[in-house]
Amino acid sequence: MNKALRNPLIYVLFILPAFILFLAFFIYPVFTAINNSFTSWNGISKNVHYIGFDNYVQAFHDVAFWKSVRNNVYFILFSCLIQVPLIIIFSLLIANVKRFKGLYKTAVFMPSIMSTAVIGILWGFIYNPDFGLANEILGLFGVSPIYWLSDKNWAMISILITNAWQWTGFYIVMVLAAILSIPKELDEAAAIDGATGIQRATKITLPLIMPIVSVVIMLSIAGAMKAADIVLVMTKGGPAGSTDVMATYMIRYAITSFRHGFGNSIAVLIFVFTIIITVLYQVLIAKRTERIEY
Repeated sequence: MNKALRNPLIYVLFILPAFILFLAFFIYPVFTAINNSFTSWNGISKNVHYIGFDNYVQAFHDVAFWKSVRNNVYFILFSCLIQVPLIIIFSLLIANVKRFKGLYKTAVFMPSIMSTAVIGILWGFIYNPDFGLANEILGLFGVSPIYWLSDKNWAMISILITNAWQWTGFYIVMVLAAILSIPKELDEAAAIDGATGIQRATKITLPLIMPIVSVVIMLSIAGAMKAADIVLVMTKGGPAGSTDVMATYMIRYAITSFRHGFGNSIAVLIFVFTIIITVLYQVLIAKRTERIEY
């Protein structure tokens, strides 16, 4: 057995199936999309005409495209500035619960395993201007009904809240696992020295879980860049394109309008923007988060 494992061919045979799948379902589609982005292909015809960078030029001159980019930025900012702090707070609270901790973990994790279509429909009822729970609560304080999903001023924030509700529990479980892996002796020693709960959380727990928080932020950024399903279910990009993101903008042209070449150019731009943002985050922020041993 040991002699067989010394043969490099054995390792190649183990790696080969995964490598073939990687080539077939990632590398090949990426290069195909790049190639199609330079064409005016409609996705059906056998005739493919290469038009150079015209698709990219058109995208950069399209106001609707930059609105979709702005909405993706809203997703990123909401995730990093609002969702991540809430994830940390709820994780700390659940970690300090003495009873029914498993129940709380299951409860917060449930939305992340539900279908996005189900969540979109559920929150559509909550946002209903006539009988929705959101307006019912606001009505108790004398606030007039809000048209959450049909008002340009509220549609985007409504989607952001729904998306955060769906995925916050998934990240809470990740952060909670990091918190529970911290030796209890550290917290007990700080408590004996007179540190308050808030001081122990900010001075001990938070620095120790920063590596996993950094991963959560990076996953949130990647998720924000590919967000599409929740928008399609709740508003289809409306009203008047105010909730369009780059992915829904791409789908509209690549599938609905049969402009496959232009849609592929948007897909390539999404890929490039995601790589740039991820690299910048890794270089400017994530590298400063050192792995802490305890």
